Amino acid sequence: MASTSVPPGPATGGLPPRQNSGWVSGLVLFAGVVMLVTGLLDLFQGIVAVAQDELIVTTPNYVFKFDVTSWGWIHIILGLVVALVGLCVLRGMAWARYTGIAVASLSLISSFLWLPYYPLWSIVIIALDIFVIWALAVYRQD
Repeated sequence: MASTSVPPGPATGGLPPRQNSGWVSGLVLFAGVVMLVTGLLDLFQGIVAVAQDELIVTTPNYVFKFDVTSWGWIHIILGLVVALVGLCVLRGMAWARYTGIAVASLSLISSFLWLPYYPLWSIVIIALDIFVIWALAVYRQD
C-alpha cells in the first residue's frame, strides 16, 4: 500500500509535514459560523446605535469618545465585513482565513473601544474574536 504523504526532507527539517487534525478543521468551521453570527449581531447593534442613539448610554470622560451615530456606522460597516468574510471562511476560501484574522483583529479593537458603552457584550465579543483568530491561525493548508 503506497503512502500519499510527502516524505520528510530538507524543506521540512527532516520531519514529516504537519497536517490538520479533525478538531482543527472543525474549529475553522466553528470560527466561520462565529464570524457570521457576530458580524450580523454587530450590524444590528450598529443599526440600533444609528436609529435610536438615545438608547446607548455614553461615558462622559472617555478618551476614545465618538458620537454614538459614528460608532453605529463603524459597527454597521465592520459587521458586514466580518459576516461576509465569515461566509467565505465557511466556503473554504484560503484567502478568507488570512483576511478573517485581520478582520477579527479589527473587530477586537473596535470592541475594546466600545467597552464603556456595553461592557459585558464587548468582553464577550473580544473573547470570541480571540478564539476566531486562534482557530484561523492554527489551520494549515493541506
